[in-house]
Amino acid sequence: MPPVTFRDVSPASSPPTDAVGLPPRPALVRPVDVVALAAAVGAEPHPAGGRPAAVTGVTHRAAEVRPGDLFAALPGSRVHGADFAGQALAAGATAVLTDPAGLTRPELAEAVRSTSGPDIKVLLHPHPRAVLGALSAEVYGNPTAALDVLGVTGTSGKTTVAHLLEAGLAAGRRSTGLLGTVQTRIGDTSLPSAFTTPEAPDLQALFAVMREQGVTDVAMEVSSHALAMGRVAGTRFAVGAFTNLSQDHLDFHATMESYFAAKARLFLDDEVKAERGVICVDDEWGRKLAGLAPDVITVSTTSPAADWTARDAASDPDGAQHFLAVGPDGEEIPVALQLPGAFNVANALLALACLDAVGVSAAVAAEHFGRLAVPGRMQRVEVGQPFLAVVDYAHKPAAVAALLDALRAQLPGRGARLITVLGCGGDRDRGKRPLMGALAAARSDLLVITDDNPRTEDPAEIRAAMRAGAEAEPGRGDVLEVGDRRAAIAAAVAIAKPGDAVVVAGKGHEKGQEIQGFKHPFDDVDELAAAIRAAGG
Repeated sequence: MPPVTFRDVSPASSPPTDAVGLPPRPALVRPVDVVALAAAVGAEPHPAGGRPAAVTGVTHRAAEVRPGDLFAALPGSRVHGADFAGQALAAGATAVLTDPAGLTRPELAEAVRSTSGPDIKVLLHPHPRAVLGALSAEVYGNPTAALDVLGVTGTSGKTTVAHLLEAGLAAGRRSTGLLGTVQTRIGDTSLPSAFTTPEAPDLQALFAVMREQGVTDVAMEVSSHALAMGRVAGTRFAVGAFTNLSQDHLDFHATMESYFAAKARLFLDDEVKAERGVICVDDEWGRKLAGLAPDVITVSTTSPAADWTARDAASDPDGAQHFLAVGPDGEEIPVALQLPGAFNVANALLALACLDAVGVSAAVAAEHFGRLAVPGRMQRVEVGQPFLAVVDYAHKPAAVAALLDALRAQLPGRGARLITVLGCGGDRDRGKRPLMGALAAARSDLLVITDDNPRTEDPAEIRAAMRAGAEAEPGRGDVLEVGDRRAAIAAAVAIAKPGDAVVVAGKGHEKGQEIQGFKHPFDDVDELAAAIRAAGG
């Protein structure tokens, strides 16, 4: 094989995001020998002989192949990735990773036979998705060996904790990256976020870009899907944090135990286990995890036995709050938050413990927490109206209950009403719909049931399931059904009086509404502001 040199695979003077809209990749990549790559992940190269080929990138999407890539031809529920091998090889792929079923697909055999140029290697593995993360990390030079990745998992609070971590890291003069649901950032440069956790090839390439840009520490949301599907394999987590667990994603995980097991991998599975674990033990699942995971740091807003505790929490009339965080050595750290709700005290405490674990002073970090507002998380909309208006991402039963309890506590007194606009997403866990309807109706003076992202389902059926739960709730408030989300927001605003609170929940930071395969522009913050203006403020 000729001497290996670094290859510039990016456009000249390219920003972190590729100019043609493809996922970002590092500018310089050291080509990796395909045979060595196969050995690193336990794959078998086909054919065994031939000239050696080199790989400079990885993707599982044939349409995104760049010259020098390895194409991961993965089995799917409807089609096999090997069926797109011809497209991938024509675009310049030098190798294909697949399973035995993929190797027998005539499309792959024909594509390899008809491709000219250096020999094409097919790497065979019985479970290619399981090794894709480690393979991608190998191609991009194991970037997280040079980064401290702070991964946050749990049902609710991941986005808020990740943003708090980013703020604290910056306060500690670290060079930061952020990766999550709302956005991905490299320093001050923002990139779009398609998933809470990207697929393994895109994730490892992104880490390599961050390393190349001088990032030292990354705050990252880690979804249960990512843990279950191996998206974070090949990632070194300096810290793993657990927020809480409540019903969500049971369309994917089937049971709460399965859901918990996926989250627990960040603390128990040697393949992705964080070097240090920080667990909030305010709920039964956190306590269970802390009992299973060795040598973890615990945080709690309710138990004085935890390593990190909170006391003297108090809220201001505007919803801001402050408390004392007490560390393992007894140090008391004053913390101020713009974010209301007891759950955000737990989020802040968890973030402080994680920052302390990577050597950032909790006292220094806490000074910056009070300046933080998280898009779509208890986000206030202020256009001069005489009532509180809030947009939040709460889209699961426990999160809805916690949100509404926090807002109820902010109402100024007797006669003030809580008006909630809420829907449920289609093609997702159907069991939570009546629960969300019941919990919202029990806590609201008026619940306006509307559409969220119906996706491919009949939105009327989703609303009916919510309404059944709401109307069966004893002592509920009034319930109104308005399918059109824009009209539902307008109806809530029209009813609101001085001192009331209007909350639009479920979509938070999202900029679109997905209906029958099309994503229509829709921003709850903009729509709520527009409705208030139209009603005369």
